[in-house]
Amino acid sequence: QVQLVESGGGLVQAGGSLRLSCAASGRTFGTYAMGWFRQAPGKEREFVAAITWSGGNTDYADSVKGRFTISKDNAKNTVYLQMNTLKPEDTAVYYCTTRKSTYTDLRIAYFYWGQGTQVTVSS
Repeated sequence: QVQLVESGGGLVQAGGSLRLSCAASGRTFGTYAMGWFRQAPGKEREFVAAITWSGGNTDYADSVKGRFTISKDNAKNTVYLQMNTLKPEDTAVYYCTTRKSTYTDLRIAYFYWGQGTQVTVSS
C-alpha cells in the first residue's frame, strides 16, 4: 500500500499563488509517476499535471500550462504543484495520485489517491 497526504490548499485571490505538496509513504518502491487531478463541484475529476519519478518527464493540461509547475523531491518522496496566476475556475479539490504501471501516457491508470485538498480562488 501507498499512502498520500496532500497539503497547501487554501483560499487565495485571483492572480495569486499556492504551492501544493504531496508526501508519499509506505511501499513507494517502483513508483513510475505521480500526478495531480482536480474536481470542481458538479464536474468530473480532471487531469492537471504529472511527472515521472525517475526521468522527470512532465505533462500538463492545456488549462494550466504556463501557470502551474509540477516538481518532485525523490529523497523526500514528495511531489509539488506550484500554481501561479490562479483563476476562479481553478477552484476545486486537488488530489494527488501515483502509480507503478509504466504506461507512457501520464494522464491515465493511476491507482493510489490522496484525500484531496481544497483550493478556492476568489474573484
